[in-house]
Amino acid sequence: MLLFCSNFTVAEPLLPCDCEKVLNAVSSGELKRIVLIGGCDGSENKRSYFSTLAKSLPQDTLILTLGCAKYRFNRQEFGSLGSTGLPRLLDMGQCNDAYGAVLVASALADALQTDVNSLPLSITLSWFEQKAVAVLLSLLHLGIRNMRVGPVLPAFLTPRVIDMLVDKYNIVPCDMRHPKEDLKLMIQQQQQ
Repeated sequence: MLLFCSNFTVAEPLLPCDCEKVLNAVSSGELKRIVLIGGCDGSENKRSYFSTLAKSLPQDTLILTLGCAKYRFNRQEFGSLGSTGLPRLLDMGQCNDAYGAVLVASALADALQTDVNSLPLSITLSWFEQKAVAVLLSLLHLGIRNMRVGPVLPAFLTPRVIDMLVDKYNIVPCDMRHPKEDLKLMIQQQQQ
């Protein structure tokens, strides 16, 4: 599995030796969190949740992208992760590639002798298109919990279904108006 580093129009593979850098960065504390942003902000100016979230992340955070959200912020300069030389922004592909992202997270969890849900990983997914439902169902089937979805929930989700998703999978609706507050909650959730 290759990760791709987005830097303007250049995509470079993250080589196996770089994976060792990621593990060392976790162990040393240079990498405190990985945030996977999947989905799309859309073209309307008011839909900037994921862009604002990415720009607000601390320097010790690795940003993974899935889907079109990256096109709203992949030209931003996020710099490198500490002394590792790794770019902070890594592209995992399109939203349909969520399974590949889970494989990468699983490999990291195995290397750290833990499970995916115990990693310092925050997942936030967009509901902008219908295929997001298939992506979410796939992630739930694979046992992934503690995700944020939004920034606008689909109309077909009834309060009862939302309550079930929250209770069973700890899925939290994003607050479209307050991405920075959502980020604080993500960090607190992982520290518990």
